[in-house]
Amino acid sequence: MSEEFLSIELRHYGVSPWEVEVIYGLLAERFKIIQNEIFDRDPNFVSVIEISVPLSFNEEFFKWFEYHRWDKIKYIFKEMKRRRGRKNSLKIGIEFFGRPKIEFLLDSEQKDTFDSALEKLDFVIELLTYHLNFESIDDVSKVIYKFDVDTRKWKMHTLFANNKKFLLVNNNWRMTI
Repeated sequence: MSEEFLSIELRHYGVSPWEVEVIYGLLAERFKIIQNEIFDRDPNFVSVIEISVPLSFNEEFFKWFEYHRWDKIKYIFKEMKRRRGRKNSLKIGIEFFGRPKIEFLLDSEQKDTFDSALEKLDFVIELLTYHLNFESIDDVSKVIYKFDVDTRKWKMHTLFANNKKFLLVNNNWRMTI
């Protein structure tokens, strides 16, 4: 990775200044931060954090970003969830700009499920090659993962290919657009 600082986008609402400062500080060690407040709020959530990472989601990223820094970010997210309590209090979206783009959406109501999802997020790398091996869909530009509460695993939920949107229904991709 280059020593030059890349720009990362941090968008949020319903987040305390202290929480933003801690996340900002951890990201600023590796990135130039573009910070924006989200004005189009999701009425189902008290707080939302969205991070757009200008790098691919892979082992190289975590080595470069450093695992201890990543663990600190996960800890802050867990602490934010703990402080907000149950229900849909916190939604986190992390998008990586590789080919294809990979986005993780975490909006679990239960704290233990939320914490488990954060801990398992970086392990998706091990299955990524298998997951991105599409037999019937060409030119996949973006994949969205959501944490499945029943299996307690990150699963592909949505993908975009050839300007079309597909949802995974009963282990089959169904076009929606």
